[in-house]
Amino acid sequence: MKKYKCKICGHVIESDQKLDKSFSCPMCEVSGDLFVEVPEKKELKEKENDIIQDKNDRAVRISKSNPAITKVVENCINCGICKKTCREVVGIRYEDDEVKTPVCIHCGQCVTHCPKDAIRPKQTYRYLKELLEKKEKIMVVSTAPAVRVALAEEFGYEVGTFAEGKMISALRKLGFDYVLDITFGADLTIMEEAQEFLNRIQSGNHLPQFTSCCPSWVKYAEIYYPELLPYLSSCKSPIGMQGSIIKTYFAEKKKINPCHIVNVVVAPCTAKKYEIQRKEMENVSRYLEIEEIRDNDYVITTTELAKMIKEASISFDDLEEGSYDSILGKGSGAGVIFGNTGGVMQAALRNVYYHLTGKNPPERLLHFEAVRGLEGVKEATVTIQNMKIKVAVVQGLTNIPAIVEKLKQNELDYRFIEVMNCKGGCIGGGGQTIHIGMNKDEIRLKRIQGLYQEDDKLTYRSSYENPDIKRIYREFLKKPCSKKSETLLHTKYASKTHIYFK
Repeated sequence: MKKYKCKICGHVIESDQKLDKSFSCPMCEVSGDLFVEVPEKKELKEKENDIIQDKNDRAVRISKSNPAITKVVENCINCGICKKTCREVVGIRYEDDEVKTPVCIHCGQCVTHCPKDAIRPKQTYRYLKELLEKKEKIMVVSTAPAVRVALAEEFGYEVGTFAEGKMISALRKLGFDYVLDITFGADLTIMEEAQEFLNRIQSGNHLPQFTSCCPSWVKYAEIYYPELLPYLSSCKSPIGMQGSIIKTYFAEKKKINPCHIVNVVVAPCTAKKYEIQRKEMENVSRYLEIEEIRDNDYVITTTELAKMIKEASISFDDLEEGSYDSILGKGSGAGVIFGNTGGVMQAALRNVYYHLTGKNPPERLLHFEAVRGLEGVKEATVTIQNMKIKVAVVQGLTNIPAIVEKLKQNELDYRFIEVMNCKGGCIGGGGQTIHIGMNKDEIRLKRIQGLYQEDDKLTYRSSYENPDIKRIYREFLKKPCSKKSETLLHTKYASKTHIYFK
């Protein structure tokens, strides 16, 4: 058995015979003739600065070990759109004497802007196909809110079509044992994050509180503005919390050995592929004192799920409306709108209002128009029990330097700031369906509307109303920010400036 390595993404395959054009790389999908044989004793460890080399100096340079995106060099036309997007839309520094090398924050916006499909999300869905066929593990999948308003586009439906039921049925046909909803994880995040915010208000420490559910934003802060890290919420993202709960509470309820669970997330975001590999996301391992067990095992994107459905010859049109499994299957409207810019802020304020007043939030907080829309920075002031809370919603990290400068000058009067890298929020992530030639803002707005319409329909509009959330606190976590919650649902981040700066 010999080993062959992909010249494009560095993936290694073992095979009895040389790979040819009939073979497709499971990571970047190039043909087998782009694989080279690896000498037996060759060191295969990839380094962070091991960049795919090509002559296209106007294009972004991608590390072979990048967990989120890869490059198909032969497709690149050196148009420069990807680098322009990286610099001007995302806010990554280039050609700066202060920086050793541009740092990828895995957001995948270069993917969404590339006109020639030269940059793609790393493909991991073929590994899942093998695991599903072997049936040796308990396969659990959780779906992020933004996926359900983009997946149907891959099958010819109108942009923004809400296709939750068909998506669930497709996942069952693919062979997953349990299909769960990350809106439960979003509700859990809000329960913890709102309580954390109230604790900070009471103590007066580290305000404003920044959200931490966007992994691209977190990595950006670690590299460029580590002084902001104490201000970031300690809450893990919804998929991080969901992964921890699946391999503890859920496993216990279902009488499953957590080591036998393969935890899969379907996300709109390429950066989630990076996030699940972070050491900080091994809370289950520390809690259960079991080595080599991750909170989440795989992330596939919306487009990867579409490929799985198509390759399995499943007719999307003919799928029935399925429903999620119990225990972690319910999400409130607050959890659903997590996929939109401003959605996290709205969800948090609904909870804060209830905690301070003991009453359900009024209509003005259920339809909080001030934090909706596609502006780069949106701000509003909410008065609850004579307490004025000024908030901001930021989309696009190019807006962060101005906020940091105000913070340094003690001119920042916000108390809570939501930050997302991608315009529109998660609905605009690098793993979503791409429509070449269509207006990107129109697409974003239709997807956003799809999630808000679902929020309006739901019986439970706030996270604290969710019966499954009530149950998990009653039976397992006890209360938000409890000792067990801190162990499983919270984390800490550290400066990464030493890696990238001289």
